[in-house]
Amino acid sequence: MLPPGRWRKGVLYNAVRQGYGGNQKLGYHYALKCGYDFVALIHGDGQYAPECLPELLEPLRTGDADAVFGSRMMHPADAIKGGMPLYKFVGNRILTWIENRLIGANLSEFHSGYRLYSTKALSRIPFDRNANGFHFDTEIIIQLVAAGCTIVERPIPTYYGDEICYVNGMKYAADVVIAAIKARLQNMGLLYDRKFDCVPPGHSQYLPKLDYKSPHQLALNFVGRGSKVLDLGCAAGYMATALVEKKECVVTGVDAFPSQAPGMTAFHLHDLNQGPPAIDFTGFDHVLMLDVIEHLNQPELFFEQLRAAVALNPSTEVIVSTGNVGFFITRLMLILGQFNYGKRGILDMTHTRLFTFTSLLRAMEQAGFIIEETVGIPGQFPLALGDNLVSRFLLACNSALIKLSRGLFSYQIMVRAHAQPMLANLLKDAESHSTVRADLLQLSHSLEESAARELAEIG
Repeated sequence: MLPPGRWRKGVLYNAVRQGYGGNQKLGYHYALKCGYDFVALIHGDGQYAPECLPELLEPLRTGDADAVFGSRMMHPADAIKGGMPLYKFVGNRILTWIENRLIGANLSEFHSGYRLYSTKALSRIPFDRNANGFHFDTEIIIQLVAAGCTIVERPIPTYYGDEICYVNGMKYAADVVIAAIKARLQNMGLLYDRKFDCVPPGHSQYLPKLDYKSPHQLALNFVGRGSKVLDLGCAAGYMATALVEKKECVVTGVDAFPSQAPGMTAFHLHDLNQGPPAIDFTGFDHVLMLDVIEHLNQPELFFEQLRAAVALNPSTEVIVSTGNVGFFITRLMLILGQFNYGKRGILDMTHTRLFTFTSLLRAMEQAGFIIEETVGIPGQFPLALGDNLVSRFLLACNSALIKLSRGLFSYQIMVRAHAQPMLANLLKDAESHSTVRADLLQLSHSLEESAARELAEIG
């Protein structure tokens, strides 16, 4: 639909050949520039019925969809009746099944040449970064799904005649599968490609991991029932909520962004890059720093400041977790020339420092912590693959491998530690102890002299 007074006529001709995907980029950019509400893609090979356009447009007009695809596979038998070659039918079904599984969609067809998009939806995704080839169509679906857009399918008739197809089927199949695999790996935090970075603003990449071996689950086990807990970098407060609900703890949260977790006793808005918050640490049984230290600009300095804050209470336990950059997947990626930072995982874009077991323990020990326990944590397979038999099997295999080589197969590192007393406090204690001891010695000496005098008088 065009805004009033913006009617345009004619066909746009590219001065330089742009390819299938490149032509779509220009068309969508033109639609956005000119203020259209919707834009339709219809292949010009005569296989798609223009008369279906009003019906396909309706979900966009009513606001029930961000994109509408005409599907030949909603009624598969009709596709065969319409003359679709069997090899194309089978290939379409197989590729669609693979793509659905990889990106978490549920479409009947990924390969339709009849599509309508809302320009509002197009403005939310970086379609300009997509390929200029035929797998542009798959990449834009991946982007729409990642952006949380609603895709609606409507059945359309299938027409095949004697038209010639110039698409290299094997190359096209490889391209669409590779695109879907890349998107899946990005969701798993193992790869990053900017064109698939379409997560809506305000959507948290960090989720609670309490149902399998993870820093959150272990911390929940380590903390005693009814403990007073300080959660540094509490984020949305999901750890605080679990501690309150499952362990009846009293939890105080600290984060650079506001948090309103249910049951949290107190919250302090504070940037940990400025050091620990100016609160009394002596009343806490546990101080949590779960996947936080890697976000700080000066971790070693923070550890020193934290040690000073908790040293007055020798019983306070500090629990720290972080990613292990020595994880075998990260090493393999480096061998292959890949060290891509992304939105999640060990190479999270917001991480400023990366640790191994050795470097983390050294940083804490040099800051004055006594290490009580170190735990290797397996990969977050249930988060990446869903909580199913496959992810649980991989979790068990990874846990077994950690026993062989903790530094190579641990995805994350977890440390339980206590702070050594500060030298200033030790000196103060020593001076106090020395004064008391001197007084006792003087008293003892005085008593001895008094006893000696009394004996002398008796004699």
